[in-house]
Amino acid sequence: MRGGRIVPSVRARAFIALPLLLACHAAPAAAMGDARVAALQVALLRRGLYVGTIDGIPGPGTRHAVLGLQRQAGLVRDGVAGPRTFAALGGHTTLGTRLLERGARGLDVAALQFELAWHGFPSGTFDGNLGRHTYAALRRFQTWAGLGDDGRAGPATVAALAQTPTRCPLRLSRPLEGSIGSVFGPRGDRFHEGVDIMAPAGIGVAAAGPGRVTWAGWRDGGWGRLVVIAHADGVRSMYAHLSQVEVRVGERVGAGFEIGRVGATGDASGPHLHFEVRVRGAAVDPETALRQ
Repeated sequence: MRGGRIVPSVRARAFIALPLLLACHAAPAAAMGDARVAALQVALLRRGLYVGTIDGIPGPGTRHAVLGLQRQAGLVRDGVAGPRTFAALGGHTTLGTRLLERGARGLDVAALQFELAWHGFPSGTFDGNLGRHTYAALRRFQTWAGLGDDGRAGPATVAALAQTPTRCPLRLSRPLEGSIGSVFGPRGDRFHEGVDIMAPAGIGVAAAGPGRVTWAGWRDGGWGRLVVIAHADGVRSMYAHLSQVEVRVGERVGAGFEIGRVGATGDASGPHLHFEVRVRGAAVDPETALRQ
């Protein structure tokens, strides 16, 4: 009994997630776009010309916004972001052209923010400003990549960001049945670091793999009631917005062991599970673990 409530035994709570590998209907994972296009979208958004997601994908919305800029600047209206169009925006998007330090602003800073997010270190809003949040995210990435964490994006950092984002090295199971309401990737002018699995409040949430509980309780920052499990190979799984937490810090759990129940605590507009996977601190697409 914990807190006056009888907790089901390990035997009773085990393996609830195993059949969900086939039962869960998943949305397609977001494709990584081009950081230069993302920077263009940021600049157009700030001018009130672009209203879509900062996803780095040159779709109709981006072309329409470019046409609007060209009309305003008196340029040939072809919807193509060439040198004259970028000059009208006041910069360029190529990372590595200059050393980026705290306080820098521009299209290349927006490209840096986009690359950092896809490599697991989002910095908040994509705004083209190397302020304290981007500076902190940059230093975390540099530490993760084995670089000097000086908060300056030079050739070594740019080269590290040119590498393919890391994937989860472990095979994990889905923590519950439900459709994916929001995938890993850009969402509006920010970046979603996990997947949102839609389910009614009170549905049991299972551990995605064996490991040790390192957090079990309320966590500020929008998480609400949160459980974090440390697995092998530097992998951690995170389960947020829970209505109930049913494990303790230090407890060892197996795959399928019920750790809590779906809720809407923290920054959540309705009941769902926000599920994240991190590798040595870098947020990775959970689908890279669930699809192995």
